Amino acid sequence: MRAKEGKMTHAEKNIIKTYSILFENLSSIGKLELLERLAKSLKKERKSNEDEFFKSFGAFASEKSAEDIIAEIKSSRRFKVDDLKL
Repeated sequence: MRAKEGKMTHAEKNIIKTYSILFENLSSIGKLELLERLAKSLKKERKSNEDEFFKSFGAFASEKSAEDIIAEIKSSRRFKVDDLKL
């Protein structure tokens, strides 16, 4: 349920509205604790997204050479005769 940065989905707005009603009954200390945890989750989420992005580079590891991988992919292709008609 992820919206573009800066925009909330209708569902997100309803969730926030529902939870805000529950939060009205929290003590000041409870509200501060909630704010702290939300702030931590935002920092963790951003760090996690950055880590995942950088981990994606060079993620494919193989002992085979590029030529062997290409040959293996090409040899595994299967076409129906009907698919080859132009």
